[in-house]
Amino acid sequence: MNDIMRTLFELQTIEFEDTIRPENEKRIEKLRAGIPAPILGHYDRLADRGKKGVAVLHDQVCTGCHMRVPLAVVMNLMKGLDVTLCENCGRYLCLPEPVETKTEPEIPKPEVKTAKRKKAGKLRPVAHGH
Repeated sequence: MNDIMRTLFELQTIEFEDTIRPENEKRIEKLRAGIPAPILGHYDRLADRGKKGVAVLHDQVCTGCHMRVPLAVVMNLMKGLDVTLCENCGRYLCLPEPVETKTEPEIPKPEVKTAKRKKAGKLRPVAHGH
């Protein structure tokens, strides 16, 4: 996720809480100052209508409108170079932050021995006694 989207998502998280705590007001001001005016304006227009301005993509589906987005949009988001809007609902799209998982050290698997095949004997013609 690029820095603008990270900032916008954090802003949304704070602003859409049930009550904004006084200690968050300065944080909101600081976050808003770091977002370009056109992006903030679009975000505010959505918020004025009671909609969240940022939606996360899960399995190529916008969580705002539940519509599938083109794979090219996902690829652009993965590059993180530009801000992208959902073509259906107009929300800014972002990918979920990768979750770091604790990986266990890989334990080597025991070697499996395969049975050697016995050479098949030659087939002998069967003599029929007529």
